Amino acid sequence: MKIRLLYLLAVISFGLFSFSKGRDTPKTHQLSIFKASSSPFESSEIMVDSITIRSFFHKYPQIANYESQVFSIYRLRQYQPIWFHSGQLNELGQLLLKKASSLSEEGLRIKMPYQEKLDWLLLPTNEELTPNSDTELLIASLYFFYTQQVFLGLEDRTATDLAWYIPRKTQSYVSYLDTLIKTPDLLSENESKMFKQYYRLKDALKKCREIEAKGKWQPIVMSNSNPIAVGSSSVVVLKVRERLHLLGYLKSTTNSLKYDKELSQSVWKYKKNLGLTVDDLITSRLVASLNVPISDRISSIEVSMERCRWISSDFNRVKEYIFINIPSYQMNYIKEGKTLLNSKVVVGKVMNQTVIFSGMLQYVVFSPYWNVPKSIIDKEITPAIKKNKNYLAQHNMEWNDGAIRQKPGPRNSLGLVKFLFPNSNSIYLHDTPSKSLFNEEKRAFSHGCIRLEKPIELAYLLVKDDKSWTMEKLNKAFHSEKEIWYTLKNKIPVYIGYFTSWVDDEGDIHFYDDVYSRDQCLINYLNEEK
Repeated sequence: MKIRLLYLLAVISFGLFSFSKGRDTPKTHQLSIFKASSSPFESSEIMVDSITIRSFFHKYPQIANYESQVFSIYRLRQYQPIWFHSGQLNELGQLLLKKASSLSEEGLRIKMPYQEKLDWLLLPTNEELTPNSDTELLIASLYFFYTQQVFLGLEDRTATDLAWYIPRKTQSYVSYLDTLIKTPDLLSENESKMFKQYYRLKDALKKCREIEAKGKWQPIVMSNSNPIAVGSSSVVVLKVRERLHLLGYLKSTTNSLKYDKELSQSVWKYKKNLGLTVDDLITSRLVASLNVPISDRISSIEVSMERCRWISSDFNRVKEYIFINIPSYQMNYIKEGKTLLNSKVVVGKVMNQTVIFSGMLQYVVFSPYWNVPKSIIDKEITPAIKKNKNYLAQHNMEWNDGAIRQKPGPRNSLGLVKFLFPNSNSIYLHDTPSKSLFNEEKRAFSHGCIRLEKPIELAYLLVKDDKSWTMEKLNKAFHSEKEIWYTLKNKIPVYIGYFTSWVDDEGDIHFYDDVYSRDQCLINYLNEEK
């Protein structure tokens, strides 16, 4: 009796097991089988847990720096798959793989380690493949690789090593994944994530690469240094015409050798955009600029895109600010999206480089004293006093508590006004009596502070909404015998940046000389294997 009962229980158990296995087999089969002939992965179900993640990064050590972040996103989702649904790569996964396979469009010349395994997933023959835990975790790692490279760029420490001190906003892409899962298109439409100049440069990069692909960027040979004036004829005119057409400065081109008015207007605009002496002459300087290899222009755009990654997207929402770009020797005062003032500037010479940082403009100081820095006293003034006992008096200077300062007046090195945004670098904006320097193309002459071509105009704009400051009062302040301090009611952000390429509001690309020779070092960092 007991034997029969045991036999009956065994039959029932086997039947239940067979029924259960038959019901579950299709689902298990769908999650575990690749097209066997070409998969670089071993087939298995998507099983993600802490052990699987540790094992994965042991197997793929070149991306182990993403391990903690990958742990975080799966822990938050109870270790459920993120990139696949019903055995198929979901919309966000497909978009991420496509974006990552075209990083060159983002100005990057690198690939993620193990990229070939990810590329395999996008092959047309793999539409029905089913993933495993390796593919799941590899795409998760790709997500952090992509957001790091495209949205954040080089790490803060590297940017600081490259003398960039504008504060960077921290961003968690662990939490941002929730947003992307709900709205995958945000991975492409990410203008809220980036400084808007980045997208303008991205368009310019595409255009320059198309020019490079055409293979028409041949050197322009100018046999002598004599400028070519409007009305003259020359083969050089034809070559300049072709080059400016390629760059978009001429809507159409002809085979004419004659230098006509239409071409002269393009020459004038090109010179203005590149910070050259503005006139309508075709000079050897202009030709040298047009002969810069297109590959060099592309590199300039790529490093400028990288520097854009170091600027918080919050910058897009700042309603009023002052922006100084060192390589362009230009300052712009922007308010409510409009440029209220554009001014040439003089920046620090190579031995006294102007620092790249940001601050808050707080004070306008009329008729300022110039408190001479100790370095200048030691290197320049003390030796001069030894040679000439009347040096201080002749330069309107005086001793002040053991230091030297220059008294207010038209000969003061700071001119009639200075603008203070307190900072540890002791850098500020100021007027100068040396107006002739603004006529130079390259204007790196100062000891580090920034001289303005239009300081009077800037001061007026900053105080004009204050009813107590009439034009008469303002003019007296400029010519006082003592300093007069004015405190702004609202502090104004000041950004000092370094961009050797820039796209303006009209979509024109500007290129500038790398005055402090910083681009190549950044290029080297960008080309390193990550």
